[in-house]
Amino acid sequence: MTEREAALIAQMPIKPFTAEQASRIWKMGLAETEKTLETLASRAMLVDVCLNGKMTYTLPPPMAGFFEFALMRTRGDIDQKLLSELLHQYLNVEEDFMRELLGRGETQLGRVFVHEKALSEENALHVLDYERATEVIKTARVRGVGDCYCRHKAMHLGENCAAPMQICMTFSDAAESLTRHGYARQVDASEGLDLLRQAYESHLVQFGENARENVSFICNCCGCCCEAMKAARRFGLLHPVHTTNFLPVVDETKCNGCGKCVNHCPVEAMTLVSTNDPHHPKMKKAKLDADICLGCGLCARACDRGGVTLRSREKRVITPMNAVHRVVVMAIERGNFQDLLFDNRVLWNHRALAAVLGVVLKLPPIKQIMASRQVRSRYMEYVVRRVEAADPRFGAAGQEARGDSATTFGIHRPETTTSARTPPAAS
Repeated sequence: MTEREAALIAQMPIKPFTAEQASRIWKMGLAETEKTLETLASRAMLVDVCLNGKMTYTLPPPMAGFFEFALMRTRGDIDQKLLSELLHQYLNVEEDFMRELLGRGETQLGRVFVHEKALSEENALHVLDYERATEVIKTARVRGVGDCYCRHKAMHLGENCAAPMQICMTFSDAAESLTRHGYARQVDASEGLDLLRQAYESHLVQFGENARENVSFICNCCGCCCEAMKAARRFGLLHPVHTTNFLPVVDETKCNGCGKCVNHCPVEAMTLVSTNDPHHPKMKKAKLDADICLGCGLCARACDRGGVTLRSREKRVITPMNAVHRVVVMAIERGNFQDLLFDNRVLWNHRALAAVLGVVLKLPPIKQIMASRQVRSRYMEYVVRRVEAADPRFGAAGQEARGDSATTFGIHRPETTTSARTPPAAS
């Protein structure tokens, strides 16, 4: 994009907006605004979705977002080799961005889906629909498939593997926009499932959006090229990727030390160690590092002796309900909750604020306290009262049902008064 376009994008709110709203913010005529928005969307710098006959625009995040979009297809309008070299330097040589994105907080951007063919019949009974990549593909409103950004980038660096290239999937709003502008090819559920089977046969890990509802992407990742797997190896003890609810178990009576499970593990969680057998001093056995294991199940699928099986983790991994839930929790954990609320005009829309507060008021008390300490504003107190007055879900009945969590949130109500109050200035 040009510097002018970057300056325009920087003014936009993080919530969806229309051409009319952009026109007011940019102080630009509506026709020119619409042309600019269409140009930006055609280059995947904005995600455009038609809602109720009206085009709505959203800023994609850097990752997973416009970094990937730039290399989801072969194109001649940019130097993709140079871009690949710059992205490699930014993401893999300089660690600041990746460490900030994936190395802080408990809640992360993405999660791993279990390799469904590795599940036993008993395990399969305990897998919920949102944990299945097959279910995401079958239930998505729109499905798109495009080039794997990571392997495409690696190709320009001369480092790509032989795994399939056009196999990474987007869904619903993201897929609708990307397929409209030629960054992805629209497929039906049947072809999507065929691609998933191809990914299974190629020993690829399914890495997708960390949400139970409206998952926007599933990448089919190799351990050598893909950024999520590289991050899991580099920052493994910081848990940069949410795991599945399973862990592999090695049956030492069946393990012959062949190393297939080691070769297929994308994050080097499985290794070979000596069996310490004096009669067979060179004999090896597989050993798992459970602290960094993703629970993808590739090792279990690779073992043809039944020496590796999956079992449920003792503590279930909690997946955020949707993107709003995830974004709010990530902001609280990273100490950025006040920025989420007050920056980029989020508070200009009571419905958006209600969605954010609705998440906060359902969080465990410790995270509510964390949010409270990050937001100390009388203006915030005023807006919350306005939301409560406008939306019965935040009224007295809701307050009673949640045990007055608003107080925990740090919103202290004044004594009852019949006089109207003017909004106080933000502290």
